[in-house]
Amino acid sequence: MSAPIKRVAFLGIGNMGWPMAANLVKAGFTVTVADVVPGRAEAFAAETGAKAAATPAEAAAGAECVVTIVPTSKQVAEAMEAIAPSLAPGMLVIDMTSGQPGRTREIASALAARGVAMVDCPVSGGVPRARTGQLAIMAGGADADLDRAEPVLKAMGTSIHRCGPIGAGQAMKALNNLVSAGGYLIGIEALLIGQRFGLDPAKMVDVLNASTGMNNSTQKKFKEYVLSRRFDAGFGLDLMVKDLSIALEVGRETATPTPFAALCREMWAAAAAMLGPGADHTAVAKLSEQISGTVLGGNVET
Repeated sequence: MSAPIKRVAFLGIGNMGWPMAANLVKAGFTVTVADVVPGRAEAFAAETGAKAAATPAEAAAGAECVVTIVPTSKQVAEAMEAIAPSLAPGMLVIDMTSGQPGRTREIASALAARGVAMVDCPVSGGVPRARTGQLAIMAGGADADLDRAEPVLKAMGTSIHRCGPIGAGQAMKALNNLVSAGGYLIGIEALLIGQRFGLDPAKMVDVLNASTGMNNSTQKKFKEYVLSRRFDAGFGLDLMVKDLSIALEVGRETATPTPFAALCREMWAAAAAMLGPGADHTAVAKLSEQISGTVLGGNVET
């Protein structure tokens, strides 16, 4: 029986990682952070009381658990190489990256050869729920490893779903974002049709939220980020394209026909190409606006 986790190395304190790591500190874990952006770890430590490390290996030294949340599986693999000198049998790696299931299984296999267990636990809920510790967590891995990870995960999320073996959490996350992305695009098109017909788009959102057209985008994005013209939800358009690409990759691996998913991914990719690096995912609405020659607006009450 492994000892309870007390010391956590947290690698990647960006938009999501910062509040997630902060909640681990609040929950009483001893947290040491590292990040590729110079000064970010020190700033986090000054704000939260955590420890800052100059390198990932320094952060992982003496930790029972390493949490990673970085943009891609490639960077997870690089992080594992970086902390190799600090890896010890019995350590647990919790990868919270929205990564590629196949690549994650390869990384997990390499870690297992060193006596280090790995689980994949990507999250949903965005920055607001990361701050409140109310993320939904999709978990993949052996039950014994997930049992050990659970106290760490519960400090960051209120809904933990065990999806299957290693990689299953990431497959589920990609498919979740596929559904979310499809709902967003069709909702924007509906608002454009309605506005051109003469309907108030803000009132349309209210009706959708009282009807069967309700989804996460109608509830939490259209008024807040599109009709307000803020486009600053905190999740990058490039990351959504990556997740949709992963969903299609899973589709290909399972020989599942995905005509609508493929169209959805191509529209998001077209928006990313049109808007350039750094765009928020909610700005994908601008693609549909450009196609229709109509800019959404309305009397917004968020």
